[in-house]
Amino acid sequence: MDSLKGRDLLSIADLTRTELLELLELATQLKAGTSQPQCPNKVLGLVFSKASTRTRVSFSVAMYQLGGQVLDLNAGVTQVGRGEPTADTARVLDRYLDAVAIRTFKQAEIEEFAQYASIPVINALTDLEHPCQILADLLTLKEAFGTLDNLTMSYLGDGNNVAHSLMLGCALAGVNIRVSTPDGYPPNPAIVKQAVELAAGHSTVEITTDPRAAVQGSHALYTDVWASMGDEAEAESRIPTFQPYQINQDILDLADNEAIVLHCLPAHRGEEITHDVMEGPQSRLWDQAENRLHAQKALLAAILNAT
Repeated sequence: MDSLKGRDLLSIADLTRTELLELLELATQLKAGTSQPQCPNKVLGLVFSKASTRTRVSFSVAMYQLGGQVLDLNAGVTQVGRGEPTADTARVLDRYLDAVAIRTFKQAEIEEFAQYASIPVINALTDLEHPCQILADLLTLKEAFGTLDNLTMSYLGDGNNVAHSLMLGCALAGVNIRVSTPDGYPPNPAIVKQAVELAAGHSTVEITTDPRAAVQGSHALYTDVWASMGDEAEAESRIPTFQPYQINQDILDLADNEAIVLHCLPAHRGEEITHDVMEGPQSRLWDQAENRLHAQKALLAAILNAT
């Protein structure tokens, strides 16, 4: 993984196909305990402007397990909360930290931070992408089927940041991806175009408004909340529009007999996914959540050149 030493991860598409597959293999080894790299005395900063459970805790535990330390630098305890410019914060933290994971709203903010910082900058979620989540998703898919070859993932719901990174990640990994969203809520056309280009010769990318067609024979069904952070005011009004895109037993029955169910969490039970499917035998939600730890630990080990 020498090629990732000192690198940023602002988009899942910052990785090559080979780098992505090698990260997943390293994550598998870390989870099994067959590889135990260490990076003592390294410090990871967490700069989060949005709420977080899985991302915050999994990054922290991963860094501690690598022998490093973590500083939680949320806006409420730093000058970021008082409007210090991103460029100024980046240049200061660059002198103290060895890497930084940022959760913010605009993708442009994290790109500006990376422009002014020489340390590795990791996208821990923006409104455009959620690359670390997709590392865990692909790891979970590989665990379930033993390979990523000849698999199809179907995403139902809002064409949001998770959908964007999922399209790009699946395209890189050679997994067929189908994204089904209601009219008016499609994924970003530029991301779709990028995913199609990345998938060429390896897999397919399909965008549709028909959820039942999207899940036919699929190996994995994936969903997310219907209103992302920042869009909560629209949550109630979106329910009638998004109801046909709910993952329920009827939809699951259209997929492959061995299909798994994924959700990046937190979930609104009874909205985008039913309680019985979340708790059913085909659910891999808790494995998926655990795999945030192993995938991000692999990423940190690679960019910090842990030995």
